[in-house]
Amino acid sequence: MRINGLATSIRLEARFWEILDEMAAAEGMTTPRFLNVLYDEIPDLRGEVRNFASLLRVICTTYPARRPRSGTSAELVL
Repeated sequence: MRINGLATSIRLEARFWEILDEMAAAEGMTTPRFLNVLYDEIPDLRGEVRNFASLLRVICTTYPARRPRSGTSAELVL
C-alpha cells in the first residue's frame, strides 16, 4: 500500500480490515484511497501521526456506534 506516495505496510487483524472496507465503501472510496484521506486529515485534527495502525484500530472500534443509518452519509470523527 502507498500512503502519501511511500510504500508502507499496515498490519491489522482481519476484522479491522472489514470495518475499514465498510467505512471506505460508505464514503464511495476504495480502502487504500480512504486510508490516504484519513492519513492526510489526521495532522490537521490531531497533530503528528505516530502510530497509524493503532489509530485505525481505535477508529474501527468506535465506528459501530457512529455507523450511518440507511439513507444518511457517514461522518468520521477523529
